[in-house]
Amino acid sequence: MARKDDDEQVTVVEQTVYPVPDIPIKDLLDAIPAHCYKRSALRSSVYIVWDMVVIACLYKATTYLDGLINPETFSLPNPYLYTAARFSLWSLYGFWAGLFATGLWVMGHECGHQAFSESKALNNSVGWVLHSALGVPYHSWRITHAKHHASTGHMTQDQVFVPPTRSSLGLPPFDPTREDILGSRVTEEVKRELWEALGDSPIGAVLSPASYLLGGWIAYITMNASGQPRYPKGTNHFTPSAVMFSPHHYGQIVVSVVGILIWLAGVATAIYYKGFLEVFRAYLVPYLWVNHWLVLITFLQHTDPLLPHYRAPEFTFARGALATLDRHLLADLGPVMAWIGAHATHGISETHILHHISSKIPHYNAWEASTALKKKLGPAGIPMDGAPGGWAEMYRVFKECKFVEDEGDVIFFKNAYGLAKMKPVLPEASGSDSGVEVK
Repeated sequence: MARKDDDEQVTVVEQTVYPVPDIPIKDLLDAIPAHCYKRSALRSSVYIVWDMVVIACLYKATTYLDGLINPETFSLPNPYLYTAARFSLWSLYGFWAGLFATGLWVMGHECGHQAFSESKALNNSVGWVLHSALGVPYHSWRITHAKHHASTGHMTQDQVFVPPTRSSLGLPPFDPTREDILGSRVTEEVKRELWEALGDSPIGAVLSPASYLLGGWIAYITMNASGQPRYPKGTNHFTPSAVMFSPHHYGQIVVSVVGILIWLAGVATAIYYKGFLEVFRAYLVPYLWVNHWLVLITFLQHTDPLLPHYRAPEFTFARGALATLDRHLLADLGPVMAWIGAHATHGISETHILHHISSKIPHYNAWEASTALKKKLGPAGIPMDGAPGGWAEMYRVFKECKFVEDEGDVIFFKNAYGLAKMKPVLPEASGSDSGVEVK
């Protein structure tokens, strides 16, 4: 809660304490039942088949109902209403097919983590097919995603959702006489300066997250948007010599690009034979929804005023893995939609902390493993569950998470007024296993 002091010239907020964890990763792994680590190719394959069956049924039902939308079946007062009815029908198909196709993306993601089966060759083969069919360069993204897992929340090593700093946004330099470095105290003058630079109009506050959801994924893999800012301009997931990759990755990047070329050729061939409209409504709209869900889910897992980011002196793998949130996807729309969201996307949003502690645990075991892990983490007092994942939450987080400071080893987002919700408290003996920071 904010209050104003000194004749309303200074705003002061009561911040929540974030107890920076100092738990050995072995203790967290030991808290998970041993059978949760078991992987089954057969069981994993059933989920792929199920996702495909649901999407096929949605398509069949939609095409059947589309055939009934005509004057011979029922009468409407205006002929344009038939067009509107078809548009609404195919829009519903796009939403639901995209949601379950996100489940296929999740299965490809599990392949990349070697959680699909005990066979690395099978994992990478299935993952390449699934992700290529969804426009994802499988190995390219698998490699950078593994680096993200190794350095989650690390300001100079994480690969995506790296917060902008005060200096990178060109904001006025920090002035300790007018504001607190932790974001608990800010003068009205500083608030005005920051709001003029960062504040959103009502329309802008909606358009910013909307454009991010629609184009964020493509922008990331093609231009490193929201990626690691120390990477050179032009960094992308299709160039084998890109800074994220090592020389031995060259062949894997080529294979990833081949998968994308086959995907593009397949889409072009389908348009040639079926027409653009049919391909657009049957495949491209669900594809855009997949990209939307991918950005929404992953952004909200890693971005919130509650979550810290670290610089090298205070980073450890465990701290980074715990700098994430579990969220119930679509739970803001009610319990039924929450169940559908978790079912369609295989719990990727609901069991994310567990996934960062041990990414080889398959999703069907993640629920039990997550419960056991949270029982172990309870005494640590760190936030583990965020607000439901949805569009309203995207809007809120975009408004509250504007920048982080250039100083500090444990930092939290500040809003457009320079105020932060959380402040860190380090354990008495704090160590780092982060290694050497790469500049």
